[in-house]
Amino acid sequence: MNADNGRDDIHPELSHAIIGAAMRVLNELKPGLDEKLYENALVLELRAMGLKVEQQRSFEVFYREQTVGRLIPDLLVEDKVVVDPKVVESFNENHVAQMLGYLAITGFQLALLVNFKRAKLDFKRVVKSRV
Repeated sequence: MNADNGRDDIHPELSHAIIGAAMRVLNELKPGLDEKLYENALVLELRAMGLKVEQQRSFEVFYREQTVGRLIPDLLVEDKVVVDPKVVESFNENHVAQMLGYLAITGFQLALLVNFKRAKLDFKRVVKSRV
């Protein structure tokens, strides 16, 4: 499974809404705060838009039909998109790999990495490849 970041046909309207909400949060809070503050503010913004948002939903992870632990993504929007707020210098392959793992466990097709480190919002779509 690879990130297919060039595809924008997976939930484009929802992606646009989430990114717009993240921009509003960044514009109000300004860059450089703790990730959890942005996460909480983003939840408020998305819910104000009428979107269903879940924070920290737990998913069982199995290996050879046995539970090996739990995965807890930051945000799930409309049961379609995993959203991971970050405050990092830049996204790297580990961030993308983590999102691919989240997509595999949740069964979703789209994850959004959203970086609040700078005055201009940085984001990356991570799409689960079709096999």
